Amino acid sequence: MTEIRKIGIIMNGVTGRMGTNQHLKRSIKAIMDQGGIKVSDDLVIMPDPILTGRNPNKVESLAKEVGVEKWTTDIDAALSDDHNKIFFDASGTLYRAKFVEMGVKAGKAIYCEKPTAVTTAEALRLAKVCEDAGVKNGVVQDKLWLPGLRKFQMIKDQGFFGEILSVRGEFGYWVFTGEHYDQPAQRPSWNYRKGDGGGMIIDMLCHWRYVIDNLFGNVKAVSCLGATHIKKRVDEQGKEYACDTDDSAYSTFELDNGVIAHFNSSWCTRVRRDDLLTMHVDGTEGSAVVTLRNCKVQSHAACPKPIWNPDIDQPIDFFGGWQDVPDFGPYDNAFKIQWEMFLRHVVLDEDFRFTLREGAKGVQLAELGLQSWAERKWLDVPAL
Repeated sequence: MTEIRKIGIIMNGVTGRMGTNQHLKRSIKAIMDQGGIKVSDDLVIMPDPILTGRNPNKVESLAKEVGVEKWTTDIDAALSDDHNKIFFDASGTLYRAKFVEMGVKAGKAIYCEKPTAVTTAEALRLAKVCEDAGVKNGVVQDKLWLPGLRKFQMIKDQGFFGEILSVRGEFGYWVFTGEHYDQPAQRPSWNYRKGDGGGMIIDMLCHWRYVIDNLFGNVKAVSCLGATHIKKRVDEQGKEYACDTDDSAYSTFELDNGVIAHFNSSWCTRVRRDDLLTMHVDGTEGSAVVTLRNCKVQSHAACPKPIWNPDIDQPIDFFGGWQDVPDFGPYDNAFKIQWEMFLRHVVLDEDFRFTLREGAKGVQLAELGLQSWAERKWLDVPAL
């Protein structure tokens, strides 16, 4: 007879956009709806979530919408329940330390969104709090399981690129200011206020750190220029506010293997490219354009030979000489994949290397990016 092992998960702060859609609906509820995680014919791991938050109306409404039975505003009561083995936090970055420390004190495994803090020292302190207490811990690094990045990793492992030379990343889209009729802002206002933990550099350089480290090589040095292109926006109450943190970041990274990676990240750009994220990777034997779900390649043998002549229309169809890397089966939601890995880590003690200490590396790169912008110079990235 198959054992269905329920594991209680405190899901804190998931009433926000990312927490609701990616973590609750597309991850935990999706795992429940598929019948749990089948480990073997004898064992299934079944998430058993309880939602926690400050606003009872929001938490109760979300629980009913998703079909989750348990919710509370009494986080201490949830933490005191031995059935709950995992504490997950998706609240604002500035509240992360308090909640992580509460979870650790209660002896729970810790899983949380990034960034884990806004300073390297604080991110490392939280990692050490977990390590000293001996609790399993992890940080969300979802982009590694996107289909496009998985396809890239596969052909890289097969030697398609030869020696990788450079990476050029373009990320972002136009976030409406909220000033104009029928064009409401599609991101929360705290993103553009430094005092609330907002800013493009602290947000996205945490992502680029784990993407670059895992796919291309360890980051050795950084040069970063931030900008606040749009100075005023309208908040959720319809009130105008001043934007006092960066909405765009232009960053160059030197890797320890000699690869140069440059990433533009902006909430002030209108998209004319393959996707909201594209990475153009050039190697001696081939190149790729990687998007969220796809990967297009061009081999050295298929590379055209352009000739510079601005007096005539370009005769080469540069888009036509690329091939899609095919799907080799279905690709699950990236957040869900990492959730399943963490649940197996907690229940079965399987390896899980995406710890809070790994998350601290992203905070470190963001903090150095801000320092590079302020000092207008290259900075080395020390090992943590």
